[in-house]
Amino acid sequence: MTTTTTHTGTRTGKQWLRRGAAAVVLAAVLGGLAAPAALAAPTEVTSAPTAGDRAAARGTLISVVPLGGFDRAQVAAELTGFGMDTGTVRHGVDAHRLTYATVDPRGRPTTATGLLVLPRGGPHRLDLVSDTHGTVPTRDQAPSGATGYNRLIPYLHASAGRAVAAPDYLGLGGGPGSHPYMDTRSSVTASLDMLKASRTAADRLGRPLTRDVYATGFSQGGQVAMALGRELSRGRDGFRLRALAPIAGPHDLLGAEMPGIADGRVAPATAVFYLSYFLTAQNRLHPLYADPAEVFRAPYAQAVEGLFDGSHRPEEIAAALPATPQELLTPEWAENVRNPRGALREVLAANDGFCDWKPAAPVRLYAGSGDTDVPIANARSCARDLAGHGVRAKLVDQGADADHTTTALRSAPQSVRWFDSLR
Repeated sequence: MTTTTTHTGTRTGKQWLRRGAAAVVLAAVLGGLAAPAALAAPTEVTSAPTAGDRAAARGTLISVVPLGGFDRAQVAAELTGFGMDTGTVRHGVDAHRLTYATVDPRGRPTTATGLLVLPRGGPHRLDLVSDTHGTVPTRDQAPSGATGYNRLIPYLHASAGRAVAAPDYLGLGGGPGSHPYMDTRSSVTASLDMLKASRTAADRLGRPLTRDVYATGFSQGGQVAMALGRELSRGRDGFRLRALAPIAGPHDLLGAEMPGIADGRVAPATAVFYLSYFLTAQNRLHPLYADPAEVFRAPYAQAVEGLFDGSHRPEEIAAALPATPQELLTPEWAENVRNPRGALREVLAANDGFCDWKPAAPVRLYAGSGDTDVPIANARSCARDLAGHGVRAKLVDQGADADHTTTALRSAPQSVRWFDSLR
């Protein structure tokens, strides 16, 4: 992935995302939006968290590391390089990497990291945007990571005059352990605790926060945003949910995403990546298999778990895996994906249904009818669930020409304008 500071390099990075090879298809799936090298690495280093840090109360801020910043023109130039609407860019931005206390999927104390972006200027007290990112396989692709990926949308929101908290999730960025991919509940606890840590950090940096939180997120993060919104709506921790704007989230695993994988609506290379990541990560939490050979065909059974250790790049993973789910899975597990049963169905159900509640805050769903990574059927299902509770959520379809990445690039500026309209 090109991460140069020139606009030519940025455009090249976008073209790289859109090539037809499987590795690049996956890169687009992952939301790997390149950010300039100027913010590629921390400018100072903090010591590793101690045992006392790990046992601190949830959301306790452990460290703040400045990552640098952009002026308004630089922010606009970066967004323009991706063909994004820059009409809401009003400020420069400064970024910080936070380390904070949280809990793992079993409720045990641990730490996580995330990106806090503050606008240069704007109100003294800032509203807060929670931006939860899409699927990434490597630690440094998380928002606060060294490669600078997944920072573009936080910059966009911060440049409009709001603080942005972008959690890395567990096991990504500088967090210990492996990433519990698609374990929505632990993604929510990490995201909520990132909001708490951001409140403390922003206060120390002289930019205190209001109670209002605007929740958004892309792909995996779209689902997390809906689940986080439900948690915030309970009125705990001093936050107030102001609006929900998930983008291309897999809101209906059992009814839309898995059927899309089985019937081809999800592109085969994407399906292989998602299935491999999901099954290996979930098996660490809920036993799905005793031996990878039960699920994955040879020779992939020997390698698949090691590919998702947080160090392998998307192109490496794609090169090591087959082109289709049929080549990846044993016949028994291919059928299990078509008609989930037993432990797999329980795991899918446990990470499903996060649109099945009644938000008091307004909701706007963004999706693309041309998306072959997270089909628009997921957003339609979410809208139906909300309607069942009397909530009319507008579904913004970015069109048949909008793939997964294009859906994000079009939707994010629209969500900023919508947030502006709710002030």
